[in-house]
Amino acid sequence: MISDDRLQPDRKHVLVLCTGNSCRSPMAEGWITHLLGERWEAYSAGTVPAATANPNAVKVMAEVGVDISGHVPRRAADMTARKWNLVVTLCGGAREGCPHFPSPGEQIHVGFADPFDAVGTEEEILTVYREVRDDIRARLIPEIARRG
Repeated sequence: MISDDRLQPDRKHVLVLCTGNSCRSPMAEGWITHLLGERWEAYSAGTVPAATANPNAVKVMAEVGVDISGHVPRRAADMTARKWNLVVTLCGGAREGCPHFPSPGEQIHVGFADPFDAVGTEEEILTVYREVRDDIRARLIPEIARRG
């Protein structure tokens, strides 16, 4: 569980949620830390977390200089005690299965396709991961940036 004493008091705190916490939410956490880390401290979690980060998500983020290789999926239910400035759901499953947060400053939904569902050759699958990666940067980062 993330407690208030582990978070940086000089930054706002955002929790990004998806179902497995292996693709979209680690990519979002990585982008937020990379681009907005001076103002926002980012964490991610899943309603039904996977065992590990998805290797394709790790690979495509590394292509743009963002290292998420050390990501360990977390349970959303373990994050409810914290008073988040912002809670963001990235998929319908997370929005529907989102645990109750006693006092999120704001809760929003910005949905993205699940790259885990991609089929085809390795390159075709990586193309889908890259599209989701770039979509997260293009749509989510401005949403968070305008909030602080």
